[in-house]
Amino acid sequence: MSGNRTVWEQLLYTYPECDGWKHYMEGAIYHLANLLLLLGFMGGSGIFGCIYIFGLLASGFLCVALWGWLSACGVDIFVWNLLLLLICLAQISHLLYRLRQESYGEHYDSLYRTLYQPLQVPLEVFKEIAHCSGMEVHHLSADQSYALEGKTPIERLSLLLSGRVKVSLEGQFLHYIFPYQFLDSPEWESLRPTEEGSFQVTLTAETDCTFVSWPRKRLYLLLAKEKYITRLFSLLLGFDISQKLYALNDKLFAKFGLRFDIRLPSLYHVLGPCSDSSGEIAPAIESSLMSRDPPPIQKMAPSLPQQAPISRDHRPESGILGEDSTSLIMEDFAELPGSYMDYVSEGEYMK
Repeated sequence: MSGNRTVWEQLLYTYPECDGWKHYMEGAIYHLANLLLLLGFMGGSGIFGCIYIFGLLASGFLCVALWGWLSACGVDIFVWNLLLLLICLAQISHLLYRLRQESYGEHYDSLYRTLYQPLQVPLEVFKEIAHCSGMEVHHLSADQSYALEGKTPIERLSLLLSGRVKVSLEGQFLHYIFPYQFLDSPEWESLRPTEEGSFQVTLTAETDCTFVSWPRKRLYLLLAKEKYITRLFSLLLGFDISQKLYALNDKLFAKFGLRFDIRLPSLYHVLGPCSDSSGEIAPAIESSLMSRDPPPIQKMAPSLPQQAPISRDHRPESGILGEDSTSLIMEDFAELPGSYMDYVSEGEYMK
């Protein structure tokens, strides 16, 4: 203990004291180095956050090395900061290599930035979703059919990346499908995992299109394994189907001047050949609606004047998903019970 006490005493009391403080400030390069180091330590997390941190730290160590070489004239200052600079550059190179390894191509990167990143879906989760699709991008040329009504079996779930697809029933136009909307979300939700079925509508590409597909059985296995991905797909599919139903309802309003409850079954057939060309509701639909029991009489507030609906058909043929749609999905996603970290902490999401 006495030997250790002697060492401490030498370090604390026998070290030469400063004869006097300098009355001039160091050069601008020294203060720039400290500013860069301060900004570097304020970086975030993730790969891009680490690149930001080590990039600013490398710049700060470079400035300190130059200050030690030019102003302080200290070899040890220069050597230490040069060593730290090389370590930061090596770390940046490693992060860039990892970032390149985690890139899945232009289409998948755009899909993640547009649809999944605004929902704060972790990159590891998107990696499993992307691998489930086989990492393939499919193409449709103009006027090529994706599905034929009554003939094409429901064997996959597809998401449109670019282009525009027309949906028709017995030759009559229903609505369009735009980028970052599912091509066959109603068909996917209409079947149970053990059931088989075929398309009830025809999907035809109006322009050159690209899309990704998840095989039905493989996606069901992933959904059965990962509860977080199940909630995510449930939200995306529900939002997509509601958008299609609203598009059909707007078309009904433009054609008949009436709005239908979107919860009515078989809304596709309302626009089918059973509707008259004179602009009146088909007798079969009118009789089915009139045969229903009238609702009980209630005191209702005066109705507001009807306004023309906002058209959902005027959307870009390709590009990024609209901010309004993304904000709506994020609001719904925020209302889900629990978050991704809750699933990780509960052990329900297994990497």
